[in-house]
Amino acid sequence: MALFRSTQSSPDREIQRQILEKEREYRRGLTTLRDLIAPSAFRVTSSFVEVSGKLSRSFFILTYPRFISVDWLSPIINLDVAMDMAMFIYPMDTAEIMKKFKSKVGQLESTMRLSQEKGNVRDPMLETAYQDIEDLRNRLQQGTERYFRFSIYFTVYADEQKELEQISATLESILGSKLIVAKPSVLQMEQGFNSTLPLGNDELAIATNMNTQPLSTTFPFVSSELTSNDGILYGINRHNNSLILFDRFQMENANSVVFAKSGSGKSYAVKLEILRSLMLGTDVIVVDPENEYKHLSSSVGGSFLNISLNSDSRVNPFDLPRAIEGEANEDILRAAVINLLGLMNLMLGKLDPTEEAIMDRAIWETYAKKDITANTDFSSIEAPVMQDLVEILSGMVGGESLAQRLTKYTQGTFSGIFNQPTNINLNNQLVVFSVRDLEDALRPIAIYVTLNYIWNVVRSSLKKRMLVIDEAWWMMQHDDSAKFLFGIAKRARKYYLGVTTITQDVTDFLQSPYGKPIVTNSSIQLLLKQSPAAIDLVSETFFLTEGEKYLLLESDVGEGIFFAGIKHVAIKIIASYMEDQIITTDPKRALEIEEAKKQLQAEQAQVQQE
Repeated sequence: MALFRSTQSSPDREIQRQILEKEREYRRGLTTLRDLIAPSAFRVTSSFVEVSGKLSRSFFILTYPRFISVDWLSPIINLDVAMDMAMFIYPMDTAEIMKKFKSKVGQLESTMRLSQEKGNVRDPMLETAYQDIEDLRNRLQQGTERYFRFSIYFTVYADEQKELEQISATLESILGSKLIVAKPSVLQMEQGFNSTLPLGNDELAIATNMNTQPLSTTFPFVSSELTSNDGILYGINRHNNSLILFDRFQMENANSVVFAKSGSGKSYAVKLEILRSLMLGTDVIVVDPENEYKHLSSSVGGSFLNISLNSDSRVNPFDLPRAIEGEANEDILRAAVINLLGLMNLMLGKLDPTEEAIMDRAIWETYAKKDITANTDFSSIEAPVMQDLVEILSGMVGGESLAQRLTKYTQGTFSGIFNQPTNINLNNQLVVFSVRDLEDALRPIAIYVTLNYIWNVVRSSLKKRMLVIDEAWWMMQHDDSAKFLFGIAKRARKYYLGVTTITQDVTDFLQSPYGKPIVTNSSIQLLLKQSPAAIDLVSETFFLTEGEKYLLLESDVGEGIFFAGIKHVAIKIIASYMEDQIITTDPKRALEIEEAKKQLQAEQAQVQQE
């Protein structure tokens, strides 16, 4: 056999060796990903680990009780401390487990038989263990259960030793209250720390036998809690049956929106919130387009104001608010003129730039006619009315057409409603403005004027208030009224006001350029049952999952999703019997209540006659 010698000489091999050595030295000098994520210092003691100045302690679960609730991990997950948690689940061979259980059943039967032959009192622990194993054997044999080895570890972090001890005591106390024994991994702190790193290494290897049913209780993704120490009851959390107690005025703003299809309970939910807020001293103002709040108002002694052509209640759109501290009269007057321009766009149709300029000058001159300027004391003025504006326009070049178009609100079909001084006040805890009896053409105008009056009152005195605007899609049909509503929602927080916007026409509301901004400026959103035609738009706006979309499509009356900031839960709205009698919106039940009241009144009249 021929032997082939290497043709590479010794100097070449030396050069190659030196090159490889230099390359190794070069690689040792490079910064790798491991260098970037590695701590600057790592110290291990028997009871804790110090990582770059941060103290950590690892725990494992030693024993569990015989019964354990589904959400037992919820208090740990919601604990306001830095924590890592790791779970390891090892499937076991069912055939092997069945053999061990068979042997164990035989031992228990033998023990119980011997104890019975000796005449001893029966041992409940032995009988319970026997029944549990037999039940588990049946489920394993049927394939409805599997058997596992389960490990769960916690690593908590703190800046100081005292803080670490407090967190450790809290963790052990929470688990101990559920009869779960947690132990620190003493003398194995490094292994415990490594086991909770996102590496998938179980270095502690302390496991408990579990079948499928108890193992399912360890699912870590539990529903959010919306329970606080104060506020009102909004409903029941459908995930875990906890109470949804919340104070909207503790959020970054107190605004809310309610979206639902007709008949899904949106007005019922809002009236329940109003009733409970009244008990906590909150003033409530309602713009009611369908007289749904009349019974509530009469039940709690509120004021019910009917805004219509035949009503005596009048609101003057030219009213000015009282100045608050730091607010100049000129700013108040300018804001009033801007709002009146928006009103004119509703009353006369969209004005072109020339008409808007003429109308702007006419409004300023209308105020000046009543000696209202930036230097006037607004507390003693007599505000102009619509007729004054018509007279000013009639005497202006180019204003004759505008004056002619405005005469239907001063002398024509709609005369009187916007052409008289204001004769109402809001000196009541609950005030309802009803616009049901108005013509459809007048309704958005009346709501605009009413909201402007309410806003002037709100700005004049700082008080905890709620403003409820039902069927807000009327406002979203016109850019000027939608813009006005958005302005109120955006500025309400400064005046301790929470605006509640309710609508059943979700598509019209959200497709308006001011619809989504109103939603984003509302810290609370309540979504009840939705129609299939609107669910995709709602899902896109609120970033709903497929499961949440299905929930809104299949919800019963009074069920939906409650959003509060970044948290949201499935809600079921409930009321007591007395609350239900006051706020019900079911026409059949409302008729029954009215008939019962009439019968009671007739009986009382008969008793008085006798």
